[in-house]
Amino acid sequence: MNVEARPRRSDGTRAAILAAARARFAADGYERATIRAVASDAAIDPSMVMRYFGSKEGLFAAAADFELRLPDLNAMPRHRIGHLTAEYFLQRWEDDGTLQALLRVGATNEAAAERLRQIFAEQLAPVVAAVAPPGADVAARAGLVASQVLGLALTRYVLRLPPVAAMPRDDLVRWVGPTLQRYLTATDPA
Repeated sequence: MNVEARPRRSDGTRAAILAAARARFAADGYERATIRAVASDAAIDPSMVMRYFGSKEGLFAAAADFELRLPDLNAMPRHRIGHLTAEYFLQRWEDDGTLQALLRVGATNEAAAERLRQIFAEQLAPVVAAVAPPGADVAARAGLVASQVLGLALTRYVLRLPPVAAMPRDDLVRWVGPTLQRYLTATDPA
């Protein structure tokens, strides 16, 4: 009996839910998007969304297909890498509400936190490896860069801590850039 592998029906349902969720989160934002709206868009019962993803937070984490689109740091003047990286991340946080929403959800939902960890491990570490000194602990450096950009985003865009939220972008770059520069290129932490 020759049975060809066919996609399971559940794979199609899951894909339809994720496609509907991505569109709905993009159109409405995390706060206004609802499980009912996603289910309606996917032409399924809301209970199916809950069955596959458990919660709105779980659905968002799974649907957050986020590409950091990091620049090639090797193409930048070496002495400016930290400043240019700070500028880049501030622009990304301001241009894309999805990353802000993922950070908000990631603070309280393990699936979203895991998604953030994956994004930074898979996308940031290779960029750090390209500019770090030979023999450097790339994972540690990438983690430190992530701590700076995530901490900055949390205080500026999520918590809106007044001094940080009100600070002009150029001032933030001047403060954070040297720290990122050290994490990315310094031969030792001193």
